[in-house]
Amino acid sequence: MKILFIGDVVGKPGLRILSKFVPDYKKENKYDLICVNGENAAGGFGITKKSASKLKKYGCDIITTGNHIFDRKEELEEVFKLDYVIRPLNYKESFPGKGFTIIEIEDKKVAVVNIQGQTFMPREPKTTSPFETVKNCVEKLLKITSIIIIDMHAETTAEKIAMRYFLDGRISALIGTHTHVQTADEIISPGGTAYITDVGMTGAFDSVIGMQAKPIIKKFMGDKEQPFKLAKKDIRMNAVEIEIAEGTGKAKSIRRIEIGENSKR
Repeated sequence: MKILFIGDVVGKPGLRILSKFVPDYKKENKYDLICVNGENAAGGFGITKKSASKLKKYGCDIITTGNHIFDRKEELEEVFKLDYVIRPLNYKESFPGKGFTIIEIEDKKVAVVNIQGQTFMPREPKTTSPFETVKNCVEKLLKITSIIIIDMHAETTAEKIAMRYFLDGRISALIGTHTHVQTADEIISPGGTAYITDVGMTGAFDSVIGMQAKPIIKKFMGDKEQPFKLAKKDIRMNAVEIEIAEGTGKAKSIRRIEIGENSKR
């Protein structure tokens, strides 16, 4: 089974490059499943039903999210009615939506789970321990399928690496999101789990993680009221390609991908 996991989509520039590449790229590379983190798909801040629908139209099968969905609070109820959009599993149970989904590909079931780290993450929404929460979820999912993909939306490298050791051999892939910078530490763990600390970003790279640099610098220099502005130049897509043995659910390979808007692939 061949899976593409695309890094955090930031606003219109990210949507544009996905609209250009994903439909054909999916067919050419024979991907069975494409996942994408879409928490910043709407103008660089949050996700809306409209932006989620666009990602689905382009060929993204499952959309994971994270803390920035709160930038569009008014959209939460409608967004999470979409069965292909999930939110972190360790949010409180009363929160709209679900923390995992199971998709059937031909005669195989694949589970995609979303969890959020706690270290240096916003205090709201209040989260339970991702370790305890995901442990219980994985135990239940393994009774249904051996192919489990997890998006860990977290700030620190240490928390993501600790989760890799915690889940080694029990899941197919642990993909880090949130920090928008693709790391060069992709591995297949001893137990057969594909891992990368951060898959990266899909958006404008002439930027500070998707936003124009000058307002960000002013904010760092003390102007707390300075609004973020979406950057628009040097558009790229970051992703990882993962191959998984269907019988065992073990990862066979993981490969980093970066494609520029004007790339010929």
